[in-house]
Amino acid sequence: MATDPRGLRDDAPLLDAWLRFQGQQTTPFTIPGHKHRTHLVGDVITGDVPLYAGLDTMKLSAGVLAEAEARAARLWGADLCRFSTGGATHANQAVALAVAGDGDEVVVSRTLHRSLLLGLVLVGLTPVWVRPQLDDATGLPLGVSPQNVQHALEQHPMAKAVFVGDPSYVGTVGDIAGLAEAAHAHDVPLVVDAAWAAHFGFHPDLPPHALQLGADVVVTSAHKTLPAWSQSALLLARTTRAGGLLDVDRLERGFEASATTSAAGAILASTDSARALLQRDGEVLLGATIEATRTARDRLRDIAGLVVLDGPSVDPLKLTLLLYGTGADGNAVEQDLLAAGLPVESADRDVIVAIVTLANDARDLDSLVTAIQSSIARHRGEPRAIADASVYTVDPDVAMAPRQAFFADHEAVTTGQAIGRASAELVAPYPPGVPVLAPGETITTHTIAAIDHARATGVRIAYAADPTLATIRVVTENMQVQDGGGSRAQ
Repeated sequence: MATDPRGLRDDAPLLDAWLRFQGQQTTPFTIPGHKHRTHLVGDVITGDVPLYAGLDTMKLSAGVLAEAEARAARLWGADLCRFSTGGATHANQAVALAVAGDGDEVVVSRTLHRSLLLGLVLVGLTPVWVRPQLDDATGLPLGVSPQNVQHALEQHPMAKAVFVGDPSYVGTVGDIAGLAEAAHAHDVPLVVDAAWAAHFGFHPDLPPHALQLGADVVVTSAHKTLPAWSQSALLLARTTRAGGLLDVDRLERGFEASATTSAAGAILASTDSARALLQRDGEVLLGATIEATRTARDRLRDIAGLVVLDGPSVDPLKLTLLLYGTGADGNAVEQDLLAAGLPVESADRDVIVAIVTLANDARDLDSLVTAIQSSIARHRGEPRAIADASVYTVDPDVAMAPRQAFFADHEAVTTGQAIGRASAELVAPYPPGVPVLAPGETITTHTIAAIDHARATGVRIAYAADPTLATIRVVTENMQVQDGGGSRAQ
C-alpha cells in the first residue's frame, strides 16, 4: 500500500514543524554548529534539525513536542507519553530512577537488556532475578512465569517494582496479564521493556500491547519495528491506575534527568510521523506484512531440518530460525545473505533472527526465503544436538549490589582465577545484549561455559574490558563483600 508521508503532517505536529523548517531560508546563530550547510562535511547533516530553535522556539512556545506526545498517549491508551531520542536505553534508565531508590530491591527478568541493568547501577537498586522459562524443544526463552514473580515478591516483600523484557529478542511473548496481576497483588508496578513490540496491539493477528494487558509502564523502540529514525523510543505509562503505584512527578523528573538537552528534531519528528502512520494505516500495512511473513514461514518450514519459531506466543513478524537439524552453520548462511544484500538482525551457528516490519513487502520476503533455501542447501551437514550452555540457563548468584561492585576497587585476573569471585563488570553476548554476567555476581563455571559457548557459535561478546576474555575484572578480595539482598534466579 502506497502512502503519502506529507499527508500525515496534519496529524503529526513535529513532522509538520520539521517540513516547515526545511522550507525556510535562515541564517541561524544557534546550534547545531553545521548551520544546516552541507558545503563543509557534505549531506551527512541533511535533515538534522534541533528541537530548540528548530522544530520549536528556544522557549518551546509552540508546544509541538507536548502535543505530539499527547497524541501518542491517546493512541496507546496511556496517561503519559514521552519521546526519547536516546532509545529504549534512556527510557529504561529513566524508569529505574522513578520507581525506587538507593538500596531498594526490584524483581527483574534475566532477559532484560543491559541498559536496564546499568539503570540499576545508576540508582543503586538490587535485583531479585527471575529467569524465563525455556522451551525444551529449542532451548530458547519463553516468557517469565507469573508464578515465579509471585514467589519472588513473597520472598522479597519490600521489592518496589517488577521489571520484565517482553517480547524476548527471539520473538517469544509472555503472560503480561498474569505478571501484572502478580505485581499488583503486592502493590508494585509492572514495568515492561517492550523494545521489540511497538507494533503490538495494532492488528488483530498481533498480541495486545502491554498497557492493554495491565502493565503500568511500557518502554518501546519506535526505530525497531516502526519507520522511525534510530534512537527513537517511547515511554508510556498508566499513571491513574487504582492504587497510585506510580509517582508521575518522579517519572517526569527521571526522564528529564537522564535525557539530552539537545534533542534531535529529526528523531522526534520521525517518532511522531510513525505514530501518525500507525494510527492511520497501521492495520492495513501490518496485515499485508503479516500475510507475507506467514507465507515465508510456510516456505521455510519445507526446508528439511529447519525449525521455524511459530505459534500464538510468538511475534508474527519475527522470523527466528533454528539450524541444528540442517547441519548448516548460521554464520556461513549469514555471509551468503550479506553477499545477496539481505542482512539479518542476528546470526550465530545455530540461530538466525530476521526482523520484518510494515516497511517490508512480499518481494522482500520472497528474496530472503529464496536466499536462505539456497544457502542451507550449500552448507548442509550432519545435524547437531541442541546445545545446553545457553546464556539463558545461567543461574545468577548476587554477591553484592551491582552499584557497589561497579564502583569497587577491582583487578583483572585470568578466567580460571575468576571462578568464585564477584564480577566488577558486565559481560553480554550481543546481540541480544542480555547479560550473562553482571557487576556483583559470583563468577561460576556455568557462567564461563555459557560465555565460551556463545563465542564458539560466533556471537560477539560485548562490554568486557578484555574482549578476548582471557581476563575478567573482579572485585578485589580485600573489599568487604556485603550481601546485596539479591537472590539466585527464581
